[in-house]
Amino acid sequence: MALPTRDFCDGISRRGLIQAGLGGMIGLSMPELLRLRAQADEGGPRDTAVIYLELAGGPTQHETYDPKSNAPAEYRGPLNAISTALPGESFSELMSGQARIADKLAVIRSMHHDSGSHGTSSHLTQTGYYLQDRQNRDNDMPCIGSVTAKLRGANASGMPAFVSIPQSMRFGRAAWLGKGLNPFETGKSADTANFTVPNLTLLKGLTTDRLSDRRSLLSGFDSTLRVLDNRGAAEATDDFTRQAFDLVTGDAARAAFDMEEESDATRDRYGRNSIGQNILLAKRLVERGVTFVTIRCSTLGSWDDHRDVAGRMRAKGPGIDQGIAALVTDLYETGLAEKVMVVAMGEFGRTPKVNGTAGRDHWGRVMSVMLSGGDLKVGQIVGSSDSNGAVPKDRPYRPENVLAMLYRHLGIDPAMTFNDRSGRPRYLLERRELITELV
Repeated sequence: MALPTRDFCDGISRRGLIQAGLGGMIGLSMPELLRLRAQADEGGPRDTAVIYLELAGGPTQHETYDPKSNAPAEYRGPLNAISTALPGESFSELMSGQARIADKLAVIRSMHHDSGSHGTSSHLTQTGYYLQDRQNRDNDMPCIGSVTAKLRGANASGMPAFVSIPQSMRFGRAAWLGKGLNPFETGKSADTANFTVPNLTLLKGLTTDRLSDRRSLLSGFDSTLRVLDNRGAAEATDDFTRQAFDLVTGDAARAAFDMEEESDATRDRYGRNSIGQNILLAKRLVERGVTFVTIRCSTLGSWDDHRDVAGRMRAKGPGIDQGIAALVTDLYETGLAEKVMVVAMGEFGRTPKVNGTAGRDHWGRVMSVMLSGGDLKVGQIVGSSDSNGAVPKDRPYRPENVLAMLYRHLGIDPAMTFNDRSGRPRYLLERRELITELV
């Protein structure tokens, strides 16, 4: 199926630029890459992974994880609440699959920040920093996936470290870390007929032998240049070149992206739709050595539901619910839950009061975020919002705290610094407190 072209309300196109996969693997890195990777290795295990579900556009908290059954109708909204596996806790009726496995989820209902802008808020939830210019379409700071690709690399040889399905998140790119750390993009959803991924095969007329000859020629140039290199840049570049070569000449990546290996029963369990199949593909990738996977989870263009929130949620809610429930269940049944952390997060919540077109508008003052796996203390609701779902009532947290949890799982110290384009050292996160209830 074609990528959606529907815009957010701020006019930014939903269609991302499809970037070449190899271009994302062989760009230059920082001269200190090897030292930084070694430093990251000391911080934790090497085989952990993250699946980041980007609920682009900002999902409503009332119609997902924080229904307000006792609020007035204009706040409560049009959908009913249902019981979950956690005594006394309810989700929206459209989250029935997750309600049944709520003992394997951690839902933070008190997440908040100060922006109602798609761009500014997306940049915050994906990098840990507000976007300085809300009209900017490029990253000010590198996203967490690019940082992970730089410091951790892939968990298995022949696999990319950072993959985005079907395209990068709104601010899911590398900024001044370099384009070589942008994600490998599938370019299409995994439910597409005869799904294949570009850039995993050699160009027409270019055989493996010819590619090896070109690689040898490059090595000859490198050996000459290496004499002049006293900063480690050549070694870092070699690392990315090796990954690119392994990606197109080996079988590991092609096998990981081969959805035909999955049984009909498994594909049915995740849902025969773009969201369900993309989530299943993400699970295949982290099983086989990808370290960080992002999925743009959207139907009807986005979760930017300014109108007809009930109808739009009924169209997309069951798909995301089924896919998440299947993924979480699989992770716990197969023993992968300790290795793989899952997060489902948009850029903000929606207004507590339904508007005049039966929708909800932008609202950064409170939002709900779901996490699972990663050896977290699941089976709990963290924090709460007030009676109308407008502001945190207790235990307030921010998106940076979620990113701190992801970095901790990946063994990366968020107090680590990189020099930006101006030479200024920048922390991975300036606010890096953990969500203490989950550790």
